[in-house]
Amino acid sequence: MTTIAFIGLGIMGGPMAAHLVAAGHDVVGHNLSRPALDRLVAAGGRAATSTVDAVREAEVVITMVPDSPDVEALALEIHPNVKPGTLHIDCSTIRPDVARRVADAGAEHGVRVVDAPVSGGEAGAVEATLSIMVGGEAADVEAARPYLDVVGGTVVHVGPAGAGQTVKAANQLIVAGNIQLVAEALVFLEAHGVDTDAATTVLAGGLAGSAVLDRKTAGMRAREFAPGFRVDLHHKDLGIVTAAARETGVAIPLGAHVAGLVASLRAQGHGSLDHSALLLQVESLSGRKNTP
Repeated sequence: MTTIAFIGLGIMGGPMAAHLVAAGHDVVGHNLSRPALDRLVAAGGRAATSTVDAVREAEVVITMVPDSPDVEALALEIHPNVKPGTLHIDCSTIRPDVARRVADAGAEHGVRVVDAPVSGGEAGAVEATLSIMVGGEAADVEAARPYLDVVGGTVVHVGPAGAGQTVKAANQLIVAGNIQLVAEALVFLEAHGVDTDAATTVLAGGLAGSAVLDRKTAGMRAREFAPGFRVDLHHKDLGIVTAAARETGVAIPLGAHVAGLVASLRAQGHGSLDHSALLLQVESLSGRKNTP
């Protein structure tokens, strides 16, 4: 049994922490809202009153928070208050340069830091089937693997510090483009009076098949957009992608266009919806709003 401090018990972090409890670990959680802490306690974990309280006796610290400034702020609290040799696994999605900076800051305190962003959405977190792309020193990644294997189905070391976040940025680029095209296809099919259930079944069996098609189309067809991954967060992630692409001079014309569509959807007040709500914008642009 390992004592694990888990900071950030939201849509993704909550189920992940619960899986670690079920695997026999002593999980001490901290979160800004009390209901998430209560769910962890109900699952067999413990609640801390602060980040410092959570990490003080931890052998492993896992962070799962929304953005780069959140991770940097937490690192300032965590690294000076843990024992040398503590492993810090950051599962947030942040800028690659920030991940490298956090790793360097951790090393100054003897803390081993790996960036381990995840993909798979709420369903992947609940089912413990997340795809996890890990950056860091090989020995540190291997030390993190037993914990990542509990919450993920695919765990791959992709390179040094920051590499996990770079791969996650590519993931978010592909996912956003895929959702946009699925949304366009559904509105197109509906406009032609095609049975979209039958259509998506056969599309999923061919080259058009994807995890997005499998996981998102039922909700999109029903116009149910309860957040598994919020538009606000995907907007943030696409900002990471476009900035990182600009730094290296890589052209992402389709990705930049989809980033603009996500920004537009957010500006229309839909930031709290699931990113599959891109369908609403396709309907609106097509003059077919709320006409499934």
